[in-house]
Amino acid sequence: MSHPQDDNTISAVTAAELSRIAGQGIYRSATAIDPAAVNVAEALVATLNGSTEKAVLTPELQKLTEQVRQRATIGFPRITAKDGVKLSAHTIKLNTSEPRPVVIVPAGWTPFGWLLFEYTYLQLALRGYHVLAYTPRGIGLTAPVAGGGYVDAPFTSGGTIDVAGPKDWTDGSTVIDYAEEHFNPSAVAFLGESYGSGISQLVAANDPAGRVAAVVALSTWGELADSLYRNDTRHLAAVQQLIDFTGGPVERKFDEATRQILEDFQAGRNLDRVVTWGKERSPSTYVDRTNTRDIPTFLSNTWHETLFGANPVVEHFDRLTVPKRLNLWIGDHAAPEGAGLTIPFSGPNVPVEEALAWLDHHVLGTDNGVDRWPAVNSQIMFTYQTRTDPETGQNVITEPAVRETSPSWADVTTSTERWYLTASAADRHDGGLATAPESGWKREFTAGELTEATAVDAIITTGQAEWKGNPKAYSTDTFDRQNLAVWTTGPLQAARRIRGVPELTLTVRSSVAATTLVAYLFDVSPDNTARIITHEPLTLPELSPGEDRSATWQLQAAGYDLAPDHRLMLVVNSKDKLYSDAHTGSSTTTITSTDDTAAHLVLPLG
Repeated sequence: MSHPQDDNTISAVTAAELSRIAGQGIYRSATAIDPAAVNVAEALVATLNGSTEKAVLTPELQKLTEQVRQRATIGFPRITAKDGVKLSAHTIKLNTSEPRPVVIVPAGWTPFGWLLFEYTYLQLALRGYHVLAYTPRGIGLTAPVAGGGYVDAPFTSGGTIDVAGPKDWTDGSTVIDYAEEHFNPSAVAFLGESYGSGISQLVAANDPAGRVAAVVALSTWGELADSLYRNDTRHLAAVQQLIDFTGGPVERKFDEATRQILEDFQAGRNLDRVVTWGKERSPSTYVDRTNTRDIPTFLSNTWHETLFGANPVVEHFDRLTVPKRLNLWIGDHAAPEGAGLTIPFSGPNVPVEEALAWLDHHVLGTDNGVDRWPAVNSQIMFTYQTRTDPETGQNVITEPAVRETSPSWADVTTSTERWYLTASAADRHDGGLATAPESGWKREFTAGELTEATAVDAIITTGQAEWKGNPKAYSTDTFDRQNLAVWTTGPLQAARRIRGVPELTLTVRSSVAATTLVAYLFDVSPDNTARIITHEPLTLPELSPGEDRSATWQLQAAGYDLAPDHRLMLVVNSKDKLYSDAHTGSSTTTITSTDDTAAHLVLPLG
């Protein structure tokens, strides 16, 4: 089947565009891919398919397509699912009688389906794999037409989105059936990013015939329910961004049952049913099957992930007993690998290269040292070296951030340090963080207001800038102490190597029957500007107004070097635009310490 492509809509790809995408990332916002990145993919497909008569690629990319065309046959089938839904797919079949493995790539959650990562498919083909990329059901651009009805883009699949549910697992097995019929592969592997990464893990665990030999899951999740609803707090912004990024209207993209789940989640009702729905879609639910099948599994995530937080991924990784790898990166969702899956780099794109090396070893049998890799590799915030670009005013990384390996996640943290919340810091009006406990103090703030202490400015793009050397700078002087509480150390005499999951214990009192607390840890430099280390919300329902409640919760995992002469700052407020909160009006939250252990921060060190 040919792939229809309007030659007039494709612009010539330039080296300057590729350089800009490499330097800035592929996301314009959480719900907008850079059109130039999409154009690169369209130009590759059109050139590969012979549907453009003009030269639209740089010489490097032109050579890449010619190499693949010489070695492979290109296809754009629509694969029929068990229930008759048509899945848009793209195949690169190597022209060889020798059995070769196939890498199946379910697309991520974007309106462009399988199209976006065409560059990676070509790279896989040159490494010796058949490639079968497909768009999961319901995903992809869908436009209304005059007089009623809709028209789908060529890379859009039929049906409605099952959100990595059982229909998606069955579809994955159907795609394997197709690959076995048309490629006769020597082995089957799955590679996915974001939505495609979760589907990859779930198909591997649930394929009835157990045919998946290895999995690469980039910017992935472990426990979906826990990623979206943790500590009695809903991750509302993340779910809204997903709803807005399907490529079409809600009523077209989701069936009635899924729309009801999403509406219940947004409204905060029937949450037990929502959690059950989420657990069914969680790779961690099926970890015993993955372990029994001994599927080598490569996971990656980011420290400041706003869609699928690091902690549930780490917890899932810990339960795997298979050959495994966990890469943790600076940034937010898809930032480390997004551009590297889309365009060439002047040097190696390490997040992608390591993922492909995993496949080469476990599927092709290449002796490339992967079997000797430590299980965990953590990139440490913000240890890169940068210079300022005089044209953009943005930082450009000149030396990459330090990475540290560990044989297991448990080995990342080698000791802990306890900081007690106290009445006041030695040199300022905020509360203190000290090594000795202090009781009998309290700090009050007005709850229910947004403050300048926030996790991110925007989902994905704040972390994308962070990945590129430009972490968000906070002015701690703008933190309104009427609407939050602050505790800080004095200037540290020695550096702190924060490694692992911090834990906070507070005694809380509210003037109303429920409250939300959002805790943030900041690295504060001598000029009072700060960078965020980690954060996590907690909602306390069913409080008795005016009575004390002890609360302990974990913040998101972090790998962070805190320099000497910097201060560690803990901020607690009641509202962040990422999350639901318990506040319907103004109320007062009081943090207090009723005994020597009631308020403290446990800081993991390594």
